[in-house]
Formats: sequence, C-alpha cells, structure tokens
Amino acid sequence: MANISASMVKELRDRTKAGMMDCKKALKECDGDMEKAVDWLRQKGLSVAAKRAGRATSQGVVQSYIHAGNNIGVLVEVNCETDFVAKTDQFIQFARDLAMHIAAVNPVCIRREDVPDELIQREREIYLKQAQDSGKPENIIEKIVSGRMEKFYREVCLLEQSYVKDPDLTIQDLINDLMAKMGESIGVRRYARFQVGAEE
Repeated sequence: MANISASMVKELRDRTKAGMMDCKKALKECDGDMEKAVDWLRQKGLSVAAKRAGRATSQGVVQSYIHAGNNIGVLVEVNCETDFVAKTDQFIQFARDLAMHIAAVNPVCIRREDVPDELIQREREIYLKQAQDSGKPENIIEKIVSGRMEKFYREVCLLEQSYVKDPDLTIQDLINDLMAKMGESIGVRRYARFQVGAEE
C-alpha cells in the first residue's frame, strides 16, 4: 500500500477540484497512482451525474459569445437547479466556454435524438453507397455504416463533440464534471448561432 502524502492529495485536488476526502480515498483506492486516481474521480463523478440527470432544472443563464471580427455570434441557455449555482463563476464560465465552442464547431443540434430524420437518412445512404462501392462483403458493410454513423453523431451533436479547448473531453464529460462539483443537475436547453452571410 502506497504512502499517501498531503502533497499528493493537494496535487490531485488542484487537478480535479474534487473534495479533499474524495482525493484521499481515490489515491488509496488506486495505490497512489495519480493518473488512475484522476480517472477514478471522473468515474465517480459520472455515477453522481447520472443520479442527478433526472432532476428539474428551472434556473440558469443565457450567455453570449461574439467571435473576433464580429461575424459569428452565439447565444446559449444553460440550466441548473438553483439560482445559487447559476450565479457561481464556475457555472457562468462553463456557459461562456460552451458558447465559444458552438461558435467554433457549429453543431447541428444538442443531442442525437434531435438530428433531423432526413439528415440521418442522407448520411446513411452516402456511407452505404461508399461501403458497397469498396467491394466489401455484405456482413462487413453494415458494421462500416454503423461506425461511420457513430462518427457522424460525434461530429454534429453538441453533447458528443470533442471540446475545442481539450479534445480528450466531450461536452457531456464537461457537464458531468460540473454536475459532480456543483451537486446539481445541469443541462443545455437551447442555442442559436449567427454567422454573417450564412443561410438560416
């Protein structure tokens, strides 16, 4: 069993913003391995986030982002459970970062259930034709199409996109981490992205 020092606990706390006791427990569980302890805390955050996901979110903020040059702008509404959390710097900063991400990446919708059926059908047909033209056997074609559709969802659905500031994390990962830290259910309700000269 590794000796868990106060400096190790502090380092983990600085990296994850988790509570002191949680950091100590994570390091003990992971035998002092810092990277495993970070993952352990993230997984714990995911399970906490899953429990909170169903709770009502009637508070929140609307944040904006205007890109340099004033040709792209975003408004996003992020909800939480209480006015107290909505006013925290961390929550407001998350909403700002999210607006900036939307400006940069231009998602089609928030979650995969919101992707228009005709867009799904069109993409699937393109991938199917490409796979058939490659001469692959029929049993492999469906796997190829499914894999490409998963990649498509990760590209167009906000919650599944890789975060522009840290591609190792998805937007949903960021929300889960924030829920674990804030102790509340948090969700993205809607957004609007404007680009000069672009079609609606």
